[in-house]
Amino acid sequence: MHYPIGLLFDLLASSSALPWNITVHFKSFPEKDLLHCPSKDAIEAHFMSCMKEADALKHKSQVINEMQKKDHKQLWMGLQNDRFDQFWAINRKLMEYPAEENGFRYIPFRIYQTTTERPFIQKLFRPVAADGQLHTLGDLLKEVCPSAVDPEDGEKKNQVMIHGIEPMLETPLQWLSEHLSYPDNFLHISIIPQPTD
Repeated sequence: MHYPIGLLFDLLASSSALPWNITVHFKSFPEKDLLHCPSKDAIEAHFMSCMKEADALKHKSQVINEMQKKDHKQLWMGLQNDRFDQFWAINRKLMEYPAEENGFRYIPFRIYQTTTERPFIQKLFRPVAADGQLHTLGDLLKEVCPSAVDPEDGEKKNQVMIHGIEPMLETPLQWLSEHLSYPDNFLHISIIPQPTD
């Protein structure tokens, strides 16, 4: 319940045919394999916690702390009820930054790999280098998860997936964060072995 469905698809079934078949258990819930969701309130609390964490990385929590409780509720209700306009009216504020800063303070991201026991990698990473150059997805991967980057002259061993697509490694990280972040404002990046078929 704590991973977005698109991320689960990227990690577990991106080479599958669509539509993705999902098994919903109404009896004999697999407690050993999955976390049991205690309530709808727990999901909302987890979502808001992720939003606050993302804003702490992007804006030192200034934006989310200036919002009223009704704004937090509007974010959640817009997401829950599939009302993009309602959600985006508030989320837009979380995606803005001062023009003179060229981007967020840090990029909220998590990197997931199917080939490791570690649930995900998350570190502080600025979207802009000290010399003013925009960091790219490739820069992030080289620094945070170098095993995911294939050698330039070598065989491609991994796919880097976000929302079911494989973005170019030259894509600016700030752009990816603004346009491909999940509703929790995190950029969820999947690194999966290159399909052999």
